[in-house]
Amino acid sequence: MKLSVVIPNYNGIMFLEKCLAALDKQDFTDYDIIVVDDASTVEGIEETVKAYPRARFIKHSENRGFAASVNDGIKASDAEYVFLLNNDAYVDDGCLSTLVKAMDNEGPSTFSIQCKMLSAFNHALIDNAGDFYNILGWARTRGKDKLADSHNKPTEIFSSCAGAAVYRRSVLEELGLFDENHISYLEDVDIGYRARIYGYVNKYEPSARVFHEGSATSGSRYNEYKVKLAARNSILVRYKNQTVLQKIVNFPVQETGVIIKQLFFIRKGLGRVYRQGIVEGRRVKKSEGERNRKIVFDSAKRKRALKIEFDMIKNIIY
Repeated sequence: MKLSVVIPNYNGIMFLEKCLAALDKQDFTDYDIIVVDDASTVEGIEETVKAYPRARFIKHSENRGFAASVNDGIKASDAEYVFLLNNDAYVDDGCLSTLVKAMDNEGPSTFSIQCKMLSAFNHALIDNAGDFYNILGWARTRGKDKLADSHNKPTEIFSSCAGAAVYRRSVLEELGLFDENHISYLEDVDIGYRARIYGYVNKYEPSARVFHEGSATSGSRYNEYKVKLAARNSILVRYKNQTVLQKIVNFPVQETGVIIKQLFFIRKGLGRVYRQGIVEGRRVKKSEGERNRKIVFDSAKRKRALKIEFDMIKNIIY
């Protein structure tokens, strides 16, 4: 099998039919679909999935989050490439063939390629054209709410949004898959960051298009669940992927970033949960699982980390 499409799902039956139907119309045929249901509480999901011959269904007995769901889908696949797709995202015609061709052409140094994600509500606007990560410790979306006819050049990006990106399965296994301690949010930035330290690159392919509803599972762009987990996981990203020198040099800047975000979320009435997330992140980073995932830097990785450091400084302006 050339490609597996892995779709994590939680109570998303109202989106899943449209997601699967769009995949079913693709001109590319060497693929299967793996839907991983994260202990949904609504009926009819398995029946919806089984209506599509290419699709397999995996159901969790308890809710474990996005990272665990996509990891189980990856483990169930034997394909060369894995396309992670949100349940509220719908591929445009030719999307799969474009992504597979791009991965084949790029070669083994490319870890991931992200689609151009357009708003499902307004196709004239970009939802996501790749992720940035900057020295303040913030992950930001490239191209958000820009016109759809912008960002039309394939380019290297910091990391791919796992809502619509294809990954090289062999590299996923080398990196240890997604960190399930993240539960949800920033797990894609984390693994994209890690891939770069290991010498791989992440790319953006605008001719592969996906239409995205956005925040269908969590409920809104800013909510307590999302804000707390994103804050928590921002601590884990920097803890695992930076050298000791980076942590010392970056600490004042990144703590300034925490303060700025704290003030931002106070204005939105979410200051308390943001702070809870930061405190929890500082606790979780000390766990055995996170210590084991911390990168051990050799000279080659330190050189790449230095290059990434300069990229993070430049990314402040985006």
